[in-house]
Amino acid sequence: MLSVRKSVFAAILVSATALSPINASAETITGALSKAYQYNSQLNSARAGVRVTDESVAIAKSGWRPTVAGSASIDYSSSRLVGLNRTVNLTTGNFGIQINQTLFDGFQTKNNVAAAEANVKASVESLRNTEENTLFNAASAYMDVIRDRQIAVLTEQNLQFLTETARAARSRFEVGEGTRTDVAQADASRASAVAQLSAARAQALASAATYHQIVGDEPGKLKAASPLGKLLPKSLESAIAIAANEHPAILATQHLVDAAAFSVKSAEGALLPQLSANAGVSSTYNNYDPQGTNYNGATNSAAIGATLTVPIYSGGRTSAKVRQSKESLSEARIQVDVSRDQVRAAVASAWTQYTAAQQSVAANRQVIEAAKLALNGVIEERNVGQRTTLDVLNAQATVITAEINQASAERDVVVASYAILSAVGRLTIDRLALPVAKYKPEEHYNAVKDKWIGLSTPDGR
Repeated sequence: MLSVRKSVFAAILVSATALSPINASAETITGALSKAYQYNSQLNSARAGVRVTDESVAIAKSGWRPTVAGSASIDYSSSRLVGLNRTVNLTTGNFGIQINQTLFDGFQTKNNVAAAEANVKASVESLRNTEENTLFNAASAYMDVIRDRQIAVLTEQNLQFLTETARAARSRFEVGEGTRTDVAQADASRASAVAQLSAARAQALASAATYHQIVGDEPGKLKAASPLGKLLPKSLESAIAIAANEHPAILATQHLVDAAAFSVKSAEGALLPQLSANAGVSSTYNNYDPQGTNYNGATNSAAIGATLTVPIYSGGRTSAKVRQSKESLSEARIQVDVSRDQVRAAVASAWTQYTAAQQSVAANRQVIEAAKLALNGVIEERNVGQRTTLDVLNAQATVITAEINQASAERDVVVASYAILSAVGRLTIDRLALPVAKYKPEEHYNAVKDKWIGLSTPDGR
C-alpha cells in the first residue's frame, strides 16, 4: 500500500527548418498526444505497476483456499552384527500427501481481500492521474518546440537586421555621415545577436529532445495548436468543484483510506481464535533382512483432524501491529486533505495563468504593432540625421522582445488550457477524442483476480 501511496503523491501536481527534420506531413498536437499515450515509457511503467498490484488480490484470496503438499523420503542403512558375523540391510521409504484448510482466521482473509481490492482501485486512479500528467507534459513539450523554433527564427531575423544596420553604419561613417560610436554600437549589438541565436538554437534542440523523451518520436514540422476553450469549466469556482469530485489523485487517496481501514480489521483479526482442518494419507515401505531372509512390508495410513488455536499473548507484537495499522489509517485520512489542497492550488494556478496568458497575447499584439511603426519611424529619422544608430538599435530591441514575448504568451495560453483540464481531472483521451485504443486496466484485473493456478501472465509471458 505504501508503494501505491507514494506513486499517488509523486504523481500529484511540464530557424526553423535547420533545427530538426521535417516530415512529409505536419504533426498535430492530437497526433503527438496519441503517441505519448501509447509509447511514453513512464506511463507504460505505471501500467505495469497496476498489473503488479492486481496480483495482490489473488494472493489475498489464497487464504480461503486449501494448501496441498506432498512429501517423500527414502533411507538406506547397513549394520554389521559382529558376534553373529552377519550384515543387516534396511531400506525405509515414506510417501504422503497433506491437505490443510483454514476454516476461520478471525476474518483476516476477508479483510485482506477487501484491502487488496481497495489498493487496486487506488492504483487505477493513480494510473489515470499519470495518464493525465503524461498528456499534459506532451502538450507542453509540443508547444515548447513550436515556441523555441519561433524564437530561433525571430532571433535569426534580428541578426540579419542588425548585420544590415552594422553595414549601413560603417558605410555612413566612411562617407562622413556617422561616428565611430555608431559603428561600435552596431557591431556590439550584432555580436550579441549572434550569441542569442546560438542560445536559441540550442534551446530549440533541447526542447526537441524533451519532446522525444515524452512523445517517443522526433518532432517534425508541427502545426500550431489552439487552446481547449470549449472543454474548460465556465468559472474558477466550477473548476474547483469538479476537481474535488473527479480528480484521480483525490479518488486514489480515498481508496487508500478504505484499504487502511480494512488493514486495521485484519490486524485485529489476529487476536481472534484460528481454526483449521487437515487431512493426509501416507505409506511407509520397509525392506530388511533380520535373520538372513528378505522381508518386505508396507504400512498405509490416513488421518483427518482439526486444530483450534486461541491466541493469549504474543509479546505485544499483535497489539503493536494493530496500533500501527490505526496510525496508518489516520495518515491516509490526512493525505486526502493534502491531495485536495494540492489539487485546489493547481486549479487556481492554472486558471490564473490561462487568464494572464490571454491578456498577454492581446497586449503583445498591440506592442508589436506599435513597436514596428516606431522602428520604421526611427529608421526614417535616422536617415535624415534626426536619430542616431543607437535609437534604431533600441527600437529594434523593443520589436524583437515583443515578438519573443508574443511567442511565449501564445504557448502559455495553450499550455494553461491543458493545465486546467488536467487539474480538474478531465484531460483524458475520451474528452480529447484522441484516435488511439484506450488502455483498460480492468481487463488484466479480471483475468487474474480469481486465478487458482498458472505461471503465465494473461499476455502469455
